[in-house]
Amino acid sequence: MSNPFTIAFGIEPRDYISRNEQTSKIIETFTADIPSNYMFMISGTRGSGKTAMLSNITEAFEKKKDWIVIDVSPDVDILNTIAANLYSRRKLHSIFANAKIDLSGLGIGVSIENATPIYDISLAVETMIGELANKGYRVLISIDEIVSNNNIKVFAGIYQILLRKKLPIFLLMTGLYDNINNLQNEKTLTFLYRAPKIYIEPLNLFSIARSYSSILSLGDETAKEMAKLTKGYAYAYQVLGYLYYESASKNKGKVDHSELIRSFETTLSEYVYEKIWFKLPDTEKNILTLLVKNGQMKIKDIRGELSLTDSQMSVYRDRLKRRGLVDATSYGLLSLSLPRFAEIVSFWVD
Repeated sequence: MSNPFTIAFGIEPRDYISRNEQTSKIIETFTADIPSNYMFMISGTRGSGKTAMLSNITEAFEKKKDWIVIDVSPDVDILNTIAANLYSRRKLHSIFANAKIDLSGLGIGVSIENATPIYDISLAVETMIGELANKGYRVLISIDEIVSNNNIKVFAGIYQILLRKKLPIFLLMTGLYDNINNLQNEKTLTFLYRAPKIYIEPLNLFSIARSYSSILSLGDETAKEMAKLTKGYAYAYQVLGYLYYESASKNKGKVDHSELIRSFETTLSEYVYEKIWFKLPDTEKNILTLLVKNGQMKIKDIRGELSLTDSQMSVYRDRLKRRGLVDATSYGLLSLSLPRFAEIVSFWVD
């Protein structure tokens, strides 16, 4: 049997722990007779499980006969990809042919007799989705790890127009906090501020413990302690499970827990924490450094140590929270939210 856990990014793990409440919110909103929202943004730190959650949701919609799901990359011409994807689906071909939608002028498909070719890609997408709407279809576009590039900007601008025309096109995007924020700050795309944000929550520790117990044949107490070690961080759940499985397989079921923790920290550092830490602004590093050295702290004490005003501290606290780096659930207090973050970051701070 191969390792059921994975340390690779961008791959939906074989053992997926669902975030039922957040997932249900998106599905129920999109499938409502009169949807209250047509787009959601899923945000979280690297390794928080954004891609897995996106895949889980799109798979649910792919099973619905009246939904068309299109996964697109932010690095390609998104409108052209949507048009080509729709046109290539056999079950939709007769709809477009009967409506005499000729995309040959765009290099998509063949010419249709007595039809005027469409040469504008945005008009092509609008016309195709309009015809699908007449047949009772809804279209879901999913974009993983958005960035503020020209492909996204062009698509977002056209998408806003399609929404104004009341077309049933839904958008689900994932992205890091900074990338989403940069995109929203584009002057022509401020409508994205109205898109509801789903900030990835930690996985349920009971579900993690139950998974470890079942897959790794662990006793309840051992599984519980391992689950606590992950702090509900999705990537940590995968890494710890992966390393334990590999160690147990090589050593006939015996696992050196000290070595397991060292490997756990090394993997988190190399794959995630270094990338997070060295991209942070200085003030946010300073706040995290205080938490690394002191553990949970009162916000007023952090503010005093760094000579920040109330408003400045509020901004930094919110940014760190949105980045998934601090836990602010206890009133007036901040603590680190990622597992073994303090132990690892302590090597990089004075």
